[in-house]
Amino acid sequence: MRPVLLAVAVLAMSPASQAAPRIVSMNICTDQNLLALADPAQIVGLSRFARDGRLGWVEGAQKFPILSGGAEDILLLKPDVVTASQFDKRSTREILKANGVNLIELPVPRTLGEVREQIREMGNIAGHPERAAAEIARLDAVIAEARKAAGGRHFRVLPLSRRGWVPGRDSFVGAILAEAGLANAAGELGVDFGGFTSLEQIVQLRPDFLVVSDASDRAEDDGSAFLLHPALERFYPQEKRIVIPGRMTECGGVLLADALEALTKELRRVTR
Repeated sequence: MRPVLLAVAVLAMSPASQAAPRIVSMNICTDQNLLALADPAQIVGLSRFARDGRLGWVEGAQKFPILSGGAEDILLLKPDVVTASQFDKRSTREILKANGVNLIELPVPRTLGEVREQIREMGNIAGHPERAAAEIARLDAVIAEARKAAGGRHFRVLPLSRRGWVPGRDSFVGAILAEAGLANAAGELGVDFGGFTSLEQIVQLRPDFLVVSDASDRAEDDGSAFLLHPALERFYPQEKRIVIPGRMTECGGVLLADALEALTKELRRVTR
């Protein structure tokens, strides 16, 4: 039995499981799923990045305590369960384990199938499997809508972000583009998970659309200025750009359904 499932099973068999567990999230991605699936009274604290709009903030995060990332404030709260990523700060996780905290370390999902499984696991942890089932059903429904919006046209699209970073086919952006039936031109650059490209390569590649995280016409810094370079604006004005807010694709969780809804709306806009 997988460690996370074993931990959930142990929790389910304990006397304390008769009441909804009080849960702390140490990670921005477990924050997202916890906020969607747990009752507000169950959420004892969220990660220090929970309110950061660039990293996956979701509505409602401001209502809950934000933790430091260390073990001390978590121990003071005495939660029933702490959820974390396997890549969260090792020293914090080890201290929590040494103090007998019920720590559930979730792997980073790599595919939409694994995303569904992790949503299901968080639903079990929170004691609300029916909510997880509803979120999974929603994800499946918006995938179908995105495919319908693409209409089988198999556009070549290139996801592009700050400083020329290209998310590849193995990224969450790449996964939702593939589910919609779009061809990720990053593969033609030899990019799998992600990598940097140049203005010259983008112009030579000539994808049908760029997929960007922001439609702003003003650059906040040098990194975002890349997307507003005159060469890109000439070949890819706003009508040739598909906007999917970056916070929706940072994690493999419930916000991917929002990302697919955004993709569907954009596909309908650019194909009118």
